[in-house]
Amino acid sequence: MNAKELIARRVALELHDGDIVNLGIGLPTLVANFLPKDVEITLQSENGFLGLGPVTEPCPDLVNAGGQPCGILPGAAMFDSATSFALIRGGHIDTSVLGGLQVDQDADLANWMVPGKMVPGMGGAMDLVIGAHKVIIAMEHCAKDGSAKILPRCTLPLTAKHVVDMIVTELCVLVFENGQLVLKELAPGVSLSTVLDKTMAVITILGDLKVMPIAMDGPTL
Repeated sequence: MNAKELIARRVALELHDGDIVNLGIGLPTLVANFLPKDVEITLQSENGFLGLGPVTEPCPDLVNAGGQPCGILPGAAMFDSATSFALIRGGHIDTSVLGGLQVDQDADLANWMVPGKMVPGMGGAMDLVIGAHKVIIAMEHCAKDGSAKILPRCTLPLTAKHVVDMIVTELCVLVFENGQLVLKELAPGVSLSTVLDKTMAVITILGDLKVMPIAMDGPTL
């Protein structure tokens, strides 16, 4: 199991039956493949859908917000972008799962651009992290060059401030509680020292650390 799949399987356990969920492009789209069998969610896409289906059964000329082919489920709804963002900004999204470039110990998020590199735009991230009831950042713990992505302060342009509720990486699960970044779980086989070595932000440990549970169900959408 590679790092991205491990992360996606852990995030899947945070979604509840009946939730309306927005999955960001990239790694977060994998989450829908590992939902427990007793959990059904409705996927929302900011380009105007409620009820997205699996990309394994794409419809011709139908794409999600990332421009990827997708399917659509019976009972789904299509609407314009204004309505879609009204759902987001109106607080009707239960959980938003996004990738991250950096997260800091104040729950600030940077995930939309690296200065000097071409980017397609900020997309709906700025709206999603403000409008969703719960924001989960699903990302690999370190950048490709090995540098830390969980920092005292973000150095990249911010998406939003004080918005992250949970970080899930291939090494651990961290949550923001009462203004602190709290380490809750370690991935199987990962030591506390490894997490501390690869994290620059100040981490709080409250009580015993749990081993990260991993969803073992296969595709359900």
